[in-house]
Amino acid sequence: MIKHFVKVLDPIYQKCISISAFIILLSILINCSHSKPQKTLINFETAPDSLELLFPDAISTHLTQRDFALSPDRNEIIYTLGNQKESRRMLVSLKKENGKWGDKTMLPFCGTYQDIEPFFSPDGKLLFFASNRPIYDDSTRTDYNIWVSKKENNTWQKPVALDSTINTKGKEYYPSVTNSGNLYFTATRPEGFGLEDIYRSEYKNGQYQNPKVLDSTINSKSYEFNAYVNPEETLIFYSSYGRPDGHGGGDLYYSTKDANDIWQPAKNFGAPINSNKLDFCPYYDSKTHILYFSSLRTNYPETFSSVDEFIAFAEQPTNGLSSIYRVSIKNIIE
Repeated sequence: MIKHFVKVLDPIYQKCISISAFIILLSILINCSHSKPQKTLINFETAPDSLELLFPDAISTHLTQRDFALSPDRNEIIYTLGNQKESRRMLVSLKKENGKWGDKTMLPFCGTYQDIEPFFSPDGKLLFFASNRPIYDDSTRTDYNIWVSKKENNTWQKPVALDSTINTKGKEYYPSVTNSGNLYFTATRPEGFGLEDIYRSEYKNGQYQNPKVLDSTINSKSYEFNAYVNPEETLIFYSSYGRPDGHGGGDLYYSTKDANDIWQPAKNFGAPINSNKLDFCPYYDSKTHILYFSSLRTNYPETFSSVDEFIAFAEQPTNGLSSIYRVSIKNIIE
């Protein structure tokens, strides 16, 4: 009788085991679906096939991101992160260790003032940036000036302001430094061509010389700003607003030097790099031929069907605040 009872229960037992296994498997799948999503793969070594937003979630968010810079050893990126109104901004770093990119961290000297527009020196030992922090022991100064931090023991040190040859009581923005130490930056000064211009200061015997405004092949009677110049000083990218060939919101332009070391008339990049919104803050990676830049472009639909849809668009990177994009320009400038 006992054997008969076991025979009766055996199929039921096996079915229970199967159900239990199924429940366990289902539980695992549910837990996996609610686990933290895998981090976006960050890769700066491969050029995208077309214009793309820079690593959504990992870098690009619904806040403001701009001013991208990649270290010469390709193991650190620094960019500007701001709130929605850009009333508070800081420099954010990501470092690559053991082949993997780490988490976002604020640079050690940031958090109090408006620190923006980072630029690595060609040897990677210095970080130039613009800031409205008090300068020359004058607590009343709130204008933007150019500062520099030195890297020691793998840490960026307390920044020092460039001298008054560069920094005036006006505003100086967007530093770019070449192999020779020459400095390019944006400023509005009486000798300029227009409302905002790009200047160049030669670096001789450890000192910056009086800045000179670039000529009319680069500057105009309108706005020119945010110039990136390559280390060899043969290629320049910058933004301009108010030109006849503009797309409406401020566009990116480029120029190269001829055999006589003279800048050629600048050309508009055109679409899709330029949009009807502000496109600005260029950085060029010559290894991959990728142009990085900031843009205020959006992808809002003409009509919203619900509040949830509206919130979903407002909480994504392409919500009209500044975001960083990248695209290969190998076939454009070469």
